[in-house]
Amino acid sequence: MNNFVESSIDQCILINLPKLNTPASNITSVNSGKDIPFAVHRVYYLYDVPGGESRGGHAHKELNQLLVAVCGSFDVILDDGTRKKTITLNKPSLGLLITPGIWRNLINFSSGSVCLVLASHNYNPDDYIRDYMDFVYTKNHD
Repeated sequence: MNNFVESSIDQCILINLPKLNTPASNITSVNSGKDIPFAVHRVYYLYDVPGGESRGGHAHKELNQLLVAVCGSFDVILDDGTRKKTITLNKPSLGLLITPGIWRNLINFSSGSVCLVLASHNYNPDDYIRDYMDFVYTKNHD
């Protein structure tokens, strides 16, 4: 069955990333295992999401992720099979930690928004739960 690390939306937290203010700009860096609680093995970003579209729509069995709105804004709906919570990301120095076993949907992308994703593992299609009913069943029967 779709076993995954048990977690709740309470474990999905906002992390203030280091921000260096300079006269010319701001700089935010993320140090793997220091500023975030996992080593980064994969980095990708979402952009040019058409108005009204959503991304995500899945959960992971083992993967941790940090989502950052490096440009623009979007909402992340977190669902642990019992409760839901919506977080708005709109600052490039603020990241949302998403732990394994959490269903996520990304919605309400502003024009020109970019979502940076730092992941704890390389891409593995076997780590995904893509059917919401399987997700809910697994959360309630493992």
